[in-house]
Amino acid sequence: MTYVVTEHCIRCKYMECVEVCPVDCFYEGANMLVIDPDVCIDCGVCEAECPAEAILPDTMEEAQRWLELNAEYSQRWPVITRRKPPPADAESFDGQDNKFEEYFDPAAGAGD
Repeated sequence: MTYVVTEHCIRCKYMECVEVCPVDCFYEGANMLVIDPDVCIDCGVCEAECPAEAILPDTMEEAQRWLELNAEYSQRWPVITRRKPPPADAESFDGQDNKFEEYFDPAAGAGD
């Protein structure tokens, strides 16, 4: 089992999860984070810390869609090990549905 970041992270990009991860398995895109499933140790600490409820165990049916995306982009984007502030407009996107189709940006973030 591993954990995955879902579309609920897009345009919210809260980083409480990064701060608690013991193995640095988060990678930063322009407007979301992903988890490297090969690095994640399945501790689950990140899931409880995410205010957007964007992190799920891959055993959940709705998480399967995000497993491939997390695996792919964790190889393209830079690792992030330190928490940064969320975007100024994060709250206005928190809880929105269908954010992937509307807002996903494949560009890399800044990383550490």
